[in-house]
Amino acid sequence: MTSRSPPLIVGLGGTVRPGSSSERALVVALATAEAAGARTELFGGAFLAELPIYNPHDPFAGPEMHRFLSTISAADGVIVSTPGYHGSISGVVKNALDSLEGLSGDTRPYFDGRAVGCIVSAGGAQAAGSTLAALRSIIHALRGWPTPYGACLGASGLFDDTGAFADPRDLWQVETVAQQVVDFASRWTA
Repeated sequence: MTSRSPPLIVGLGGTVRPGSSSERALVVALATAEAAGARTELFGGAFLAELPIYNPHDPFAGPEMHRFLSTISAADGVIVSTPGYHGSISGVVKNALDSLEGLSGDTRPYFDGRAVGCIVSAGGAQAAGSTLAALRSIIHALRGWPTPYGACLGASGLFDDTGAFADPRDLWQVETVAQQVVDFASRWTA
């Protein structure tokens, strides 16, 4: 019997604002994935802000893009966390997802064969719902398997003074998304 390495779960998201609620939720999701036995890597808002604008004529432009694409290519699962901006995903997250066109010729193109968890942090239920629907649609277009559960979080008052989720239901949502990604990735790679 051979032992398999733990699944690699890549977190992608956040905003250009340090400490954004969407990135903090993503960090919690990745910690949950690690506790479930996965290896993780984070591409947070600061990294995404430095990622070149996707150029279809040069999909591997720059070392950041190469690192990003090679890590996604190696991933067994992905968790995407985005703020809801005007009813849809943020520009930096959309640019990163557009950049996955660089994996169109990969053995497993785009998100093929991978579970993709969705986390949305928005100012209201309507913005969260439409953003989650947009994100799931993009993941489908990229051949990914959105997890059955998608987390919709309210952006204001999400975390208490200690940095923990103020509402245990929000923690449950993020942990559920992460656990579903790890479960799918573990079964898929088995």
